[in-house]
Amino acid sequence: MNRLTIINARVVDKPGLHTLHIEGEHFVARHSHSMTETETLDFHGALVLPGLLETHIHLDKACIIDRCCQQTGTLAEAISETARAKAHFTEQDVYQRGARVLEQAIVQGTTRMRTHIEIDPVIGLTGFRAIRRLQADYAWAVDLQLCVFPQEGLLNNPGTEALLCEALAQGADLLGGCPYTDSDPHGQIQRLFALAQQYNVDLDFHLDFDLLPENRLIETVIAETRRHQWGGRVTVGHVTKLSLLDREALHALGAQLAAAGVQVTALPATDLFLTARDRFALQPRGVAPIDELARCGVTCSLSTNNIANPFTPFGDASLVRQANLFANVRQLGTADDLLRCLSWISSQSAVLLRLTDYGLTPGCLADMTVFDVQRGEQIVAQIAPPIRGFKRGRQTFFRPQATLFPATLNKDVITQ
Repeated sequence: MNRLTIINARVVDKPGLHTLHIEGEHFVARHSHSMTETETLDFHGALVLPGLLETHIHLDKACIIDRCCQQTGTLAEAISETARAKAHFTEQDVYQRGARVLEQAIVQGTTRMRTHIEIDPVIGLTGFRAIRRLQADYAWAVDLQLCVFPQEGLLNNPGTEALLCEALAQGADLLGGCPYTDSDPHGQIQRLFALAQQYNVDLDFHLDFDLLPENRLIETVIAETRRHQWGGRVTVGHVTKLSLLDREALHALGAQLAAAGVQVTALPATDLFLTARDRFALQPRGVAPIDELARCGVTCSLSTNNIANPFTPFGDASLVRQANLFANVRQLGTADDLLRCLSWISSQSAVLLRLTDYGLTPGCLADMTVFDVQRGEQIVAQIAPPIRGFKRGRQTFFRPQATLFPATLNKDVITQ
């Protein structure tokens, strides 16, 4: 059994240096009496978080930007270009691209991830099968939660529902939705709630993804959540329409979301890149204001969404970078603000994912991400890279500090 003692560790919101004990895969209050040897690691004042959490990413369509023709940079173009590329996906292709992003995410400190997987008659279950393999092969470093969803529509795309049900029967963890691509957006929402209840799974919608005030669907999601009593099990991502609301209207809607138990994920990199392309002067930022929603009691998270595809042509799987980006967009700069941003990639994301074993206390899974800072807000302010990662008590990566070579050093030393 793995037994590890960590000394001289800093913890967010707790002054001083602390000792953490790990036995097997979990934190414990103290080690049991045993002859098993205990390893000790000195963190020398580095700060420990209980693993970063990616709540919304698309591994199946990552790293395809070189296969796509990007001219307008709009959402419609991103959907059509990805659909064109998707027709040529193979299981091994999806696996290799997904693995590339997973390995980036691991060294950025991510220990759990919810990935959306497109299901339709064109791609079938190819992407799902590839991501299931990744789920097994990378379990040593990250827990993958699989969310299958109909990117190309559900009610207007015969055969899609049967494939979604097949994926759920084969082990998909939850259902996603993309009602703005459907011929009947309200009907898709209602049908997905019925399926979620049938299979007893959570829901995660791509929703209200533009800057037009009309045709808002969030009220339908709220109503269905209440009708099916699915509070705490429904998440909406993007919801860029909310950035159009004044504070009073936003707080009123936030109160409804909180009461119904509908959670919100902001995806700043994608939403900044795609939205408001029809504007020039005073271009809106178009990012869901989760800082205000959180004040209303809404459970919120920040996430990456896409990497190197027409939806987001860049990215390094750093959740800390997303938190810093959101802080810039929403002009959040105080220590408390930055700690809230940090919580939306860690503790609040754990609430959204309904994790019961997240934390640094006895009984929690021994997942850790370690940063060379003294205070939590510095992680976001400095986009600090993690220096170590642990999954279930075992180290998954180590990043040594950069070495400087001042001009006064001997040339032979520099070239070594």
